[in-house]
Amino acid sequence: MFERLEELKKRFAALNEMIADPEVVARQEEWQKLVKEHAQLAPIVEAYDAYCEMGAEMEACQSMMKEGDKEMADLAEAEYYDVKERREKKEQDLKIMLLPKDPMDDKNVIIEIRGGAGGEEASLFGTDLMRMYHRFAERLRWKVEDIDVNLTELGGVKEATFMIKGQGAYSKMKYESGVHRVQRVPETESQGRVHTSTVTVAVLPEAEDVDIEINEKDIKIDTYRSGGAGGQHVNKTDSAVRITHLPTGIVVACQDERSQIKNREKAWRVLKSRLYDFYQTQKDKEYAENRRTQVGTGDRSERIRTYNFPQGRVSDHRIGLTIYALEDFLDGNMFEMVEALALADQNAKLSKIED
Repeated sequence: MFERLEELKKRFAALNEMIADPEVVARQEEWQKLVKEHAQLAPIVEAYDAYCEMGAEMEACQSMMKEGDKEMADLAEAEYYDVKERREKKEQDLKIMLLPKDPMDDKNVIIEIRGGAGGEEASLFGTDLMRMYHRFAERLRWKVEDIDVNLTELGGVKEATFMIKGQGAYSKMKYESGVHRVQRVPETESQGRVHTSTVTVAVLPEAEDVDIEINEKDIKIDTYRSGGAGGQHVNKTDSAVRITHLPTGIVVACQDERSQIKNREKAWRVLKSRLYDFYQTQKDKEYAENRRTQVGTGDRSERIRTYNFPQGRVSDHRIGLTIYALEDFLDGNMFEMVEALALADQNAKLSKIED
Protein backbone atom coordinates (compact mmCIF):
# COMPACT_ATOMS: atom_id res chain seq x y z
CA MET A 1 0.00 0.00 0.00
CA PHE A 2 2.77 2.45 0.93
CA GLU A 3 4.65 1.82 -2.31
CA ARG A 4 1.46 2.71 -4.13
CA LEU A 5 1.07 5.87 -2.03
CA GLU A 6 4.65 6.94 -2.78
CA GLU A 7 3.98 6.47 -6.51
CA LEU A 8 0.84 8.59 -6.27
CA LYS A 9 2.73 11.30 -4.40
CA LYS A 10 5.35 11.46 -7.16
CA ARG A 11 2.62 11.55 -9.79
CA PHE A 12 0.88 14.38 -7.89
CA ALA A 13 4.12 16.41 -7.83
CA ALA A 14 4.56 15.85 -11.57
CA LEU A 15 0.96 16.93 -12.21
CA ASN A 16 1.60 20.15 -10.27
CA GLU A 17 4.32 21.04 -12.77
CA MET A 18 2.39 19.93 -15.86
CA ILE A 19 -0.82 21.87 -15.17
CA ALA A 20 1.27 25.02 -14.62
CA ASP A 21 3.15 24.56 -17.92
CA PRO A 22 1.87 27.12 -20.52
CA GLU A 23 2.42 24.64 -23.36
CA VAL A 24 0.18 22.08 -21.64
CA VAL A 25 -2.41 24.73 -20.76
CA ALA A 26 -2.62 25.57 -24.47
CA ARG A 27 -3.72 21.99 -25.15
CA GLN A 28 -7.02 22.41 -23.31
CA GLU A 29 -8.37 18.87 -23.65
CA GLU A 30 -5.16 17.35 -22.28
CA TRP A 31 -4.89 20.03 -19.58
CA GLN A 32 -8.45 19.40 -18.35
CA LYS A 33 -7.75 15.67 -17.99
CA LEU A 34 -4.62 16.43 -15.96
CA VAL A 35 -6.51 18.88 -13.74
CA LYS A 36 -9.17 16.24 -13.10
CA GLU A 37 -6.52 13.65 -12.19
CA HIS A 38 -4.83 16.23 -9.93
CA ALA A 39 -8.11 16.89 -8.12
CA GLN A 40 -8.68 13.16 -7.61
CA LEU A 41 -5.20 12.62 -6.16
CA ALA A 42 -5.17 15.70 -3.92
CA PRO A 43 -7.17 14.24 -0.97
CA ILE A 44 -5.15 10.99 -1.07
CA VAL A 45 -1.79 12.81 -1.02
CA GLU A 46 -3.03 15.17 1.70
CA ALA A 47 -4.11 12.21 3.86
CA TYR A 48 -0.80 10.41 3.24
CA ASP A 49 1.19 13.52 4.20
CA ALA A 50 -0.82 13.77 7.43
CA TYR A 51 -0.13 10.08 8.09
CA CYS A 52 3.62 10.60 7.64
CA GLU A 53 3.58 13.66 9.91
CA MET A 54 1.89 11.59 12.61
CA GLY A 55 4.69 9.03 12.29
CA ALA A 56 7.26 11.78 12.87
CA GLU A 57 5.26 12.98 15.91
CA MET A 58 5.27 9.47 17.37
CA GLU A 59 9.06 9.22 16.95
CA ALA A 60 9.48 12.57 18.71
CA CYS A 61 7.28 11.37 21.58
CA GLN A 62 9.35 8.18 21.91
CA SER A 63 12.53 10.24 22.19
CA MET A 64 10.97 12.39 24.92
CA MET A 65 9.76 9.28 26.74
CA LYS A 66 13.39 8.03 26.90
CA GLU A 67 15.26 11.27 27.52
CA GLY A 68 12.90 13.58 29.47
CA ASP A 69 12.08 13.66 33.20
CA LYS A 70 9.20 11.56 34.53
CA GLU A 71 6.55 14.28 34.18
CA MET A 72 7.63 15.04 30.61
CA ALA A 73 7.86 11.32 29.81
CA ASP A 74 4.30 10.75 31.06
CA LEU A 75 3.01 13.61 28.91
CA ALA A 76 4.93 12.30 25.91
CA GLU A 77 3.54 8.80 26.46
CA ALA A 78 -0.05 10.10 26.56
CA GLU A 79 0.58 12.10 23.40
CA TYR A 80 2.19 9.06 21.73
CA TYR A 81 -0.88 6.85 22.19
CA ASP A 82 -3.24 9.65 21.13
CA VAL A 83 -1.31 10.17 17.88
CA LYS A 84 -1.02 6.39 17.40
CA GLU A 85 -4.82 6.02 17.55
CA ARG A 86 -5.35 8.85 15.07
CA ARG A 87 -2.68 7.42 12.77
CA GLU A 88 -4.35 4.00 12.72
CA LYS A 89 -7.63 5.69 11.76
CA LYS A 90 -5.83 7.62 9.02
CA GLU A 91 -4.32 4.37 7.68
CA GLN A 92 -7.81 2.89 7.43
CA ASP A 93 -8.95 6.01 5.58
CA LEU A 94 -6.07 5.59 3.14
CA LYS A 95 -7.02 1.98 2.47
CA ILE A 96 -10.56 3.11 1.61
CA MET A 97 -9.24 5.88 -0.64
CA LEU A 98 -7.14 3.35 -2.56
CA LEU A 99 -10.06 1.00 -3.21
CA PRO A 100 -10.79 0.72 -6.94
CA LYS A 101 -13.55 3.18 -7.77
CA ASP A 102 -16.47 2.04 -9.86
CA PRO A 103 -15.98 4.01 -13.11
CA MET A 104 -19.76 4.35 -13.37
CA ASP A 105 -20.29 5.90 -9.92
CA ASP A 106 -20.54 9.48 -11.21
CA LYS A 107 -22.99 8.59 -13.99
CA ASN A 108 -26.68 9.39 -14.22
CA VAL A 109 -28.92 6.36 -13.72
CA ILE A 110 -31.79 4.74 -15.55
CA ILE A 111 -34.23 2.97 -13.24
CA GLU A 112 -36.68 0.32 -14.43
CA ILE A 113 -39.54 -0.80 -12.19
CA ARG A 114 -41.77 -3.79 -12.95
CA GLY A 115 -44.63 -5.26 -10.96
CA GLY A 116 -43.93 -8.87 -9.94
CA ALA A 117 -45.95 -11.38 -7.94
CA GLY A 118 -49.15 -10.00 -6.51
CA GLY A 119 -51.06 -8.63 -9.49
CA GLU A 120 -52.60 -5.18 -9.01
CA GLU A 121 -51.19 -4.81 -5.50
CA ALA A 122 -47.66 -5.31 -6.87
CA SER A 123 -48.32 -2.67 -9.51
CA LEU A 124 -49.60 -0.22 -6.90
CA PHE A 125 -46.50 -0.74 -4.78
CA GLY A 126 -44.44 -0.15 -7.92
CA THR A 127 -46.00 3.32 -7.97
CA ASP A 128 -44.97 3.80 -4.33
CA LEU A 129 -41.37 2.87 -5.17
CA MET A 130 -41.32 5.18 -8.17
CA ARG A 131 -42.50 8.06 -5.98
CA MET A 132 -39.93 7.11 -3.31
CA TYR A 133 -37.08 7.42 -5.81
CA HIS A 134 -38.51 10.67 -7.18
CA ARG A 135 -38.64 12.11 -3.65
CA PHE A 136 -35.11 10.90 -2.84
CA ALA A 137 -33.87 12.65 -5.98
CA GLU A 138 -35.74 15.83 -5.03
CA ARG A 139 -34.07 15.85 -1.61
CA LEU A 140 -30.68 15.78 -3.35
CA ARG A 141 -31.84 18.34 -5.95
CA TRP A 142 -31.35 15.85 -8.75
CA LYS A 143 -33.44 15.98 -11.89
CA VAL A 144 -35.90 13.19 -12.75
CA GLU A 145 -36.93 12.52 -16.34
CA ASP A 146 -39.66 9.98 -17.17
CA ILE A 147 -38.92 7.83 -20.21
CA ASP A 148 -41.73 5.27 -20.43
CA VAL A 149 -44.40 4.80 -17.75
CA ASN A 150 -47.06 2.15 -18.36
CA LEU A 151 -49.83 2.33 -15.73
CA THR A 152 -52.81 0.12 -14.89
CA GLU A 153 -56.35 1.53 -14.70
CA LEU A 154 -55.95 1.89 -10.91
CA GLY A 155 -52.72 3.84 -11.30
CA GLY A 156 -50.30 1.01 -10.57
CA VAL A 157 -47.05 0.55 -12.45
CA LYS A 158 -46.92 -2.28 -14.98
CA GLU A 159 -43.54 -1.03 -16.18
CA ALA A 160 -41.82 2.29 -15.58
CA THR A 161 -38.52 3.58 -16.89
CA PHE A 162 -37.11 6.92 -15.80
CA MET A 163 -33.76 8.66 -15.52
CA ILE A 164 -32.24 10.39 -12.51
CA LYS A 165 -29.63 13.00 -13.36
CA GLY A 166 -27.22 14.10 -10.66
CA GLN A 167 -23.58 13.99 -9.58
CA GLY A 168 -22.83 10.54 -8.19
CA ALA A 169 -26.36 9.27 -8.85
CA TYR A 170 -25.23 5.72 -9.69
CA SER A 171 -22.99 5.52 -6.59
CA LYS A 172 -26.09 5.89 -4.40
CA MET A 173 -28.80 4.25 -6.48
CA LYS A 174 -26.94 1.07 -7.54
CA TYR A 175 -27.86 -0.64 -4.27
CA GLU A 176 -31.55 -0.63 -5.27
CA SER A 177 -31.27 -3.36 -7.93
CA GLY A 178 -33.21 -6.46 -6.94
CA VAL A 179 -36.61 -7.67 -5.74
CA HIS A 180 -38.49 -5.44 -3.28
CA ARG A 181 -41.15 -7.21 -1.22
CA VAL A 182 -44.16 -5.48 0.35
CA GLN A 183 -46.37 -6.86 3.12
CA ARG A 184 -49.61 -4.95 3.68
CA VAL A 185 -53.40 -5.12 3.56
CA PRO A 186 -54.54 -4.13 0.03
CA GLU A 187 -57.36 -1.60 -0.27
CA THR A 188 -59.40 -4.25 -2.09
CA GLU A 189 -58.98 -6.80 0.77
CA SER A 190 -62.29 -7.07 2.66
CA GLN A 191 -61.05 -9.55 5.28
CA GLY A 192 -58.14 -7.39 6.43
CA ARG A 193 -55.55 -10.02 5.53
CA VAL A 194 -51.94 -9.05 4.89
CA HIS A 195 -50.80 -9.82 1.34
CA THR A 196 -47.22 -10.23 0.12
CA SER A 197 -46.28 -8.82 -3.27
CA THR A 198 -43.05 -8.12 -5.10
CA VAL A 199 -41.64 -5.48 -7.41
CA THR A 200 -38.43 -5.76 -9.44
CA VAL A 201 -36.08 -2.79 -9.69
CA ALA A 202 -33.16 -2.54 -12.12
CA VAL A 203 -30.63 0.29 -11.90
CA LEU A 204 -28.41 0.98 -14.93
CA PRO A 205 -25.68 3.60 -15.28
CA GLU A 206 -26.31 5.85 -18.27
CA ALA A 207 -23.95 4.68 -21.00
CA GLU A 208 -22.31 7.25 -23.25
CA ASP A 209 -21.20 6.90 -26.87
CA VAL A 210 -17.68 6.01 -25.71
CA ASP A 211 -19.04 3.20 -23.54
CA ILE A 212 -20.93 1.24 -26.17
CA GLU A 213 -21.03 1.06 -29.97
CA ILE A 214 -24.19 -0.02 -31.79
CA ASN A 215 -24.26 -1.22 -35.39
CA GLU A 216 -27.21 0.36 -37.20
CA LYS A 217 -27.78 -2.93 -39.08
CA ASP A 218 -28.59 -4.56 -35.72
CA ILE A 219 -31.40 -2.11 -34.98
CA LYS A 220 -35.10 -2.18 -35.81
CA ILE A 221 -37.12 0.98 -35.10
CA ASP A 222 -40.92 1.06 -34.98
CA THR A 223 -43.19 4.04 -34.40
CA TYR A 224 -46.78 3.91 -33.15
CA ARG A 225 -49.42 6.01 -31.45
CA SER A 226 -48.87 6.48 -27.74
CA GLY A 227 -51.60 5.84 -25.22
CA GLY A 228 -52.14 5.31 -21.51
CA ALA A 229 -54.50 3.66 -19.08
CA GLY A 230 -58.08 4.65 -19.69
CA GLY A 231 -57.22 6.44 -22.91
CA GLN A 232 -54.97 9.01 -21.25
CA HIS A 233 -52.32 10.87 -23.25
CA VAL A 234 -53.51 9.43 -26.56
CA ASN A 235 -51.78 11.03 -29.54
CA LYS A 236 -53.16 11.27 -33.06
CA THR A 237 -49.64 10.95 -34.47
CA ASP A 238 -47.11 8.12 -34.36
CA SER A 239 -44.94 9.77 -31.69
CA ALA A 240 -44.13 6.65 -29.62
CA VAL A 241 -40.91 4.81 -30.49
CA ARG A 242 -39.87 1.19 -30.04
CA ILE A 243 -36.25 0.17 -30.68
CA THR A 244 -35.24 -3.48 -30.92
CA HIS A 245 -31.62 -4.66 -30.79
CA LEU A 246 -31.83 -7.77 -32.95
CA PRO A 247 -28.72 -9.70 -31.73
CA THR A 248 -29.74 -9.56 -28.05
CA GLY A 249 -33.51 -9.18 -28.37
CA ILE A 250 -33.46 -6.17 -26.05
CA VAL A 251 -36.49 -3.93 -26.66
CA VAL A 252 -36.87 -0.34 -25.49
CA ALA A 253 -40.04 1.72 -25.87
CA CYS A 254 -40.65 5.39 -25.13
CA GLN A 255 -43.90 7.33 -25.41
CA ASP A 256 -43.53 9.92 -22.64
CA GLU A 257 -42.87 12.83 -25.00
CA ARG A 258 -45.26 14.08 -27.66
CA SER A 259 -42.35 14.47 -30.05
CA GLN A 260 -41.12 11.39 -31.91
CA ILE A 261 -37.61 12.85 -32.03
CA LYS A 262 -37.47 13.27 -28.24
CA ASN A 263 -38.88 9.80 -27.67
CA ARG A 264 -36.27 8.37 -30.04
CA GLU A 265 -33.45 10.15 -28.15
CA LYS A 266 -34.67 8.81 -24.80
CA ALA A 267 -35.09 5.28 -26.15
CA TRP A 268 -31.54 5.34 -27.54
CA ARG A 269 -30.15 6.35 -24.15
CA VAL A 270 -31.95 3.49 -22.43
CA LEU A 271 -30.88 1.00 -25.11
CA LYS A 272 -27.22 2.00 -24.76
CA SER A 273 -27.38 1.54 -21.00
CA ARG A 274 -29.07 -1.86 -21.25
CA LEU A 275 -26.55 -3.04 -23.85
CA TYR A 276 -23.63 -1.78 -21.78
CA ASP A 277 -24.96 -3.71 -18.79
CA PHE A 278 -25.59 -6.80 -20.93
CA TYR A 279 -22.14 -6.90 -22.55
CA GLN A 280 -20.30 -6.12 -19.32
CA THR A 281 -21.97 -9.12 -17.72
CA GLN A 282 -21.30 -11.36 -20.72
CA LYS A 283 -17.63 -10.59 -21.22
CA ASP A 284 -16.50 -10.56 -17.61
CA LYS A 285 -17.45 -13.53 -15.47
CA GLU A 286 -15.92 -12.00 -12.37
CA TYR A 287 -18.06 -8.92 -12.90
CA ALA A 288 -21.13 -11.12 -13.21
CA GLU A 289 -20.21 -12.98 -10.03
CA ASN A 290 -19.77 -9.69 -8.18
CA ARG A 291 -23.26 -8.67 -9.24
CA ARG A 292 -24.61 -11.75 -7.49
CA THR A 293 -22.51 -11.68 -4.34
CA GLN A 294 -21.64 -8.11 -3.47
CA VAL A 295 -23.87 -5.62 -1.72
CA GLY A 296 -23.30 -3.03 -4.44
CA THR A 297 -25.17 -4.56 -7.37
CA GLY A 298 -27.24 -7.56 -6.38
CA ASP A 299 -28.81 -9.91 -8.85
CA ARG A 300 -32.21 -8.68 -9.98
CA SER A 301 -33.82 -11.96 -8.94
CA GLU A 302 -32.54 -11.60 -5.37
CA ARG A 303 -34.97 -10.41 -2.70
CA ILE A 304 -33.14 -7.47 -1.18
CA ARG A 305 -35.67 -5.63 0.97
CA THR A 306 -39.03 -6.00 2.72
CA TYR A 307 -41.49 -3.17 3.40
CA ASN A 308 -43.78 -4.29 6.23
CA PHE A 309 -46.72 -1.90 6.67
CA PRO A 310 -48.38 -3.49 9.76
CA GLN A 311 -45.11 -3.12 11.69
CA GLY A 312 -44.10 0.15 10.04
CA ARG A 313 -40.65 -1.14 9.14
CA VAL A 314 -38.33 -1.55 6.17
CA SER A 315 -35.66 -4.27 6.37
CA ASP A 316 -32.70 -4.79 4.06
CA HIS A 317 -31.79 -8.48 3.95
CA ARG A 318 -28.24 -7.98 2.62
CA ILE A 319 -26.97 -6.09 5.66
CA GLY A 320 -29.60 -6.98 8.28
CA LEU A 321 -30.65 -3.36 8.83
CA THR A 322 -34.23 -2.55 9.89
CA ILE A 323 -35.59 0.99 10.04
CA TYR A 324 -38.86 1.64 11.89
CA ALA A 325 -39.88 4.70 9.89
CA LEU A 326 -41.58 3.24 6.85
CA GLU A 327 -43.65 6.28 5.85
CA ASP A 328 -40.64 8.58 6.06
CA PHE A 329 -38.56 6.08 4.08
CA LEU A 330 -41.18 5.86 1.33
CA ASP A 331 -41.20 9.66 1.25
CA GLY A 332 -37.59 9.53 0.04
CA ASN A 333 -35.67 9.64 3.32
CA MET A 334 -33.45 6.71 2.32
CA PHE A 335 -30.17 8.24 3.47
CA GLU A 336 -29.50 5.98 6.46
CA MET A 337 -30.08 2.86 4.34
CA VAL A 338 -27.98 4.08 1.40
CA GLU A 339 -25.06 5.02 3.67
CA ALA A 340 -25.22 1.68 5.50
CA LEU A 341 -25.20 -0.24 2.20
CA ALA A 342 -22.25 1.79 0.88
CA LEU A 343 -20.32 1.15 4.12
CA ALA A 344 -21.04 -2.60 4.00
CA ASP A 345 -19.91 -2.72 0.35
CA GLN A 346 -16.76 -0.81 1.28
CA ASN A 347 -15.97 -3.12 4.20
CA ALA A 348 -16.52 -6.19 2.01
CA LYS A 349 -13.99 -4.88 -0.52
CA LEU A 350 -11.51 -4.02 2.26
CA SER A 351 -11.74 -7.48 3.80
CA LYS A 352 -11.21 -9.06 0.37
CA ILE A 353 -8.00 -7.04 -0.08
CA GLU A 354 -6.77 -7.80 3.45
CA ASP A 355 -7.44 -11.53 2.99
